Amino acid sequence: MKIFIAVLHKILNVCKLVPMLPIVIVSALPIALLWDFRPWDKPFWFVDPSIGQWIVIVLVAYTVIDTLRGMIDDIRHGHVGVDILAVVALLSTMAVGEYWASWVVVLMVFSGSAIEAYAEDKAKNNLTALMEAAPQIAHVADLPGVGSGAHAVSGTDDDARTMSRVDRVMAADAPEPDARTAEDADADIAHAPYRTVPVDQVRLGDVLIVLPGETVPVDGELLSGSATLDLSNINGEPVPREVFAGARVMSGAVNGSATLTMRATELARDSQYQRIIELVSSAQESRATVVKTADLMAVPFTVISFVIACSAWIVSADPTRFAQVLVLATPCPLLIAAPVAYIAGTGRLAKAGIIIKTQEVLENLGRVSHVFFDKTGTLTVKKPQVVRVEIAGAVSSDTVPPAAEGAPAPARSGRRPYTGLDADHILMYAGVVESYSVHILAKGIATGGTAVMDRLKERAANGETLAAEDEWLVDARSYPVVRGVTEDAGNGVSGEVNGHRIRVGRFAFVTATEDGTAAAQTAATPDVAGRGAAGAGGFRATVDAARRRQEAKASALAARKLTVAQMFGELAPDEMATYVAVDGELAARIVLKDVPRANAKESLDKLRGMGVERLTMLTGDKRASADIIASEVGINDVHAELFPEGKVQAIVDAKRENPKRQPWWDKLIARFVGESTTRSITMMVGDGVNDAPVLAAADIGMAITDGTSTAASESAQVVIMNDDIAAVPRAVAISRRTKRVMIQAVCLGLGLALVGMIAAAFNLIPVVIGALMQEAIDVVSILWALTALIDKD
Repeated sequence: MKIFIAVLHKILNVCKLVPMLPIVIVSALPIALLWDFRPWDKPFWFVDPSIGQWIVIVLVAYTVIDTLRGMIDDIRHGHVGVDILAVVALLSTMAVGEYWASWVVVLMVFSGSAIEAYAEDKAKNNLTALMEAAPQIAHVADLPGVGSGAHAVSGTDDDARTMSRVDRVMAADAPEPDARTAEDADADIAHAPYRTVPVDQVRLGDVLIVLPGETVPVDGELLSGSATLDLSNINGEPVPREVFAGARVMSGAVNGSATLTMRATELARDSQYQRIIELVSSAQESRATVVKTADLMAVPFTVISFVIACSAWIVSADPTRFAQVLVLATPCPLLIAAPVAYIAGTGRLAKAGIIIKTQEVLENLGRVSHVFFDKTGTLTVKKPQVVRVEIAGAVSSDTVPPAAEGAPAPARSGRRPYTGLDADHILMYAGVVESYSVHILAKGIATGGTAVMDRLKERAANGETLAAEDEWLVDARSYPVVRGVTEDAGNGVSGEVNGHRIRVGRFAFVTATEDGTAAAQTAATPDVAGRGAAGAGGFRATVDAARRRQEAKASALAARKLTVAQMFGELAPDEMATYVAVDGELAARIVLKDVPRANAKESLDKLRGMGVERLTMLTGDKRASADIIASEVGINDVHAELFPEGKVQAIVDAKRENPKRQPWWDKLIARFVGESTTRSITMMVGDGVNDAPVLAAADIGMAITDGTSTAASESAQVVIMNDDIAAVPRAVAISRRTKRVMIQAVCLGLGLALVGMIAAAFNLIPVVIGALMQEAIDVVSILWALTALIDKD
């Protein structure tokens, strides 16, 4: 019963899209009942149609006028109007007195429109799902001094500078509240009075409340301590992501089981989800070259149809043969099946988290012959990752995580090893203070510290006995106590974590005392600056003092470098380091490096399996570092130490080369539209703003993002929203399958139509049966085009 209701609902929806279809179907009954009914005595003119036949004449007249109007509109919009076949078929069947055939052709015209509407709706179902998930309302908190109206409420500059309760709780350096906690403040605002407004009425700075299970209405900043968000609508990420206070939350994300509060930083029209919808919508409304070519191919098909029809009429001397042929002449496989297949392919890409700007890109993706990859953030993870922690003055055996294969072991020194915190706790506490930093290495260290914290909490949950230092880890929801975090831009960050003074950054920064002078670690450095200057007079003494200061500075730098090498050893070419001091004593060196994405090699192997053999890395990084990553992911062609203009030149040079293979249908279409078949299709895959010139220079620019940024996408034609390099071969596979299905649908439909027309020319198919067969051919070709929706890649 449910299936029947669902089918009936779909039929009713189709009838709403094409209101004439049910009218034509219902008209069959009065036509049949009044077929021979003539209430008049004299015939009109030289024909004498019955009431039933007059109904058919009225339907035909309306259909011809409506079709001609549609043809004119198509031509005005730059499309080829070839519905002339349907018009001539209607008029010819009427002329030879085949009224039932005329009715069937009318039915064919409107049912074809209904099938087209259904097919496009089915092909656009992923966009429809995006549209339906778009946020419609927002809950704006009504609290004094909170939100965009805070200044207006207070009325003074002093009051405007006074932070709201939520902001005070979330401030990093705020003192701990005596009787109330951050959770209490969250609960206050989460349960505060709010008003529900349409999402387009949200103003910048408004504090919004998002209830459990609701969709985040606009882009904003999280005020709650933490929140769990489902980002599958944005980037296809299947696992909910936990974010913390200060993080960016995007419109379209679905809130978890707890109420969250946020501050609006974008208007609804500028938010991330709306931009995604606009990109997908514009792509599905665009027309690929191959679809335009299909339109043009409909013209010779129309000519062939008229030639067969006229030949049959002339040879047989029977005008009915003309009508028999034309009722089978259907350009629908070209006019409907081709665009439907491409719309379906665009929808599949959107479902996979791959957004394209035009259908032209979908067509070219399948012809890619040379792919260029940026290194950092594309083939590697977004930020350098921690590979080991080296204890000062000793070789650490409990590094976190294990040392990278092939990395040199740190050299032992005569200095006494640090005997305070172990490597786990050093990384964990360093990660805590680095979470407040914006330095390029901060995120990797923070991620490593979080991994340690999670592991220790898991051990505590399993009943393992922990040291007094780690008692706070017993509660899985607890976090370290952090005070006084400050950052010295370009040097490092410091703060107090669980009572330990932590410094993370450059060697000179972490080994300095509170007043900025060198600490005991570098006390052995020769310090002759200024020696002899006192008591000496005259110009020569001043010059000598300046020279000695320069020599002392150079000597101190050399000694410091020697000290670092003695304590920790040399770094590999692709490694970088930051240093950690605990309670004023140099404790460890955290070594980081660019790590290839886990699935980078597999993704590149898939591209080669599709015939894309030419894979190239373009990077501004040093040759040694680039070669290491290239060997790990399986790329042999490496262009390193490039400036942006050098990357652009590499793309330009590749465009002059010929592809190794090109499908025969591409060659046929290219020749038909006058396009060269010898030029390769290049694609650049990058992630950052510095990739923008190269993304624009390539035939296809593909930007890999995590759904939170569209910086590179301004110059890219393809945007991967789920930060997954596996989407690169998947996009190529979907494109190729889409074009393959389109070609199959067109060839199948046109082939059946040609066979039917030839059979009708020899009087093997009656007019009425031919009209019904034409409808069946349309259905078969369009349904075949819809198989582009099936996920077989």
